[in-house]
Amino acid sequence: MNYRHAFHAGNFADVLKHAVLCLCLERLNAKPAPYRIIDTHAGVGSYDLGGEEAERSPEWREAVGRLWVAGGGAPPDVISALAPYMTQLHRLNPDGALRVYPGSPQLAALMMREQDALRLCELHPETCVRLKETIGRDRRVRIEERNGFDALAAYLPPPERRGLVLVDPPFEEIASGRKADFDRMIVSAKKAVRRWPGGIYLFWRPLKDLEAVEDFDGRMATVLIEEMGVAADKLLVVDLWVRAPGPGPLAGAGLLICNPPFGLEEKLRALLPWLAQALDQTPAGSGISEAGWRVVSAVPEPEGA
Repeated sequence: MNYRHAFHAGNFADVLKHAVLCLCLERLNAKPAPYRIIDTHAGVGSYDLGGEEAERSPEWREAVGRLWVAGGGAPPDVISALAPYMTQLHRLNPDGALRVYPGSPQLAALMMREQDALRLCELHPETCVRLKETIGRDRRVRIEERNGFDALAAYLPPPERRGLVLVDPPFEEIASGRKADFDRMIVSAKKAVRRWPGGIYLFWRPLKDLEAVEDFDGRMATVLIEEMGVAADKLLVVDLWVRAPGPGPLAGAGLLICNPPFGLEEKLRALLPWLAQALDQTPAGSGISEAGWRVVSAVPEPEGA
């Protein structure tokens, strides 16, 4: 599987991931001290929604496209939760037509301040070239053509002592029945949290093989709590599905978050019920909505429970 995110840019999984990222960056911006963002699988940084790739598989129309139209009619607490994310979309599309969708690197560059830093890893040479064309001239940004899993520990702890790590691998192995990226995330998390226990960590994973996701969440929680000493209340699982999740086209995705910033859980509990309803893609004729959400502790159940 040769994963090309341009085919999926702006889909429901991006909406959730980027809304969470922007809420975290908003909290980091609340204090004047500088911070650092590390993105281990950066991609090209920005996507043309009118381009050939996006038009061949226009998943964005049923996701960020719906928000672009309906977001203003949301309840006040939902508007507040979406505001950091939607503000950046409007900055990039000031004439009111949604044509450009920012990846995580561009969102980070838009929200960070002059004193902050952004470190990006992208393994694929062509993608890395495009990423450098997008934001490589920004003096706050450094881009490396390397495997983000291998690079992460070398970046930590950052000199700023505050910040966020986004680990968002392509999960190419899922298509062939392998789950190597789950294992790589756990190994990377163990090394990273040992070096920088106070960072905010966002670990993205698709809801395809639900047994594998449950196993990953449990193993990650066990490693972080029992081996790394992370407090149990500092792990959060945030998931969204727009159809019944499982094999086939991606219908659900989410994040395991270590050290969520203050107020994030409350914002997401307000946002996700509305988001699940707004982005519902239940097949016609099903009768009952298949869309749903959860915001729960990542702490595993005791053995025998």
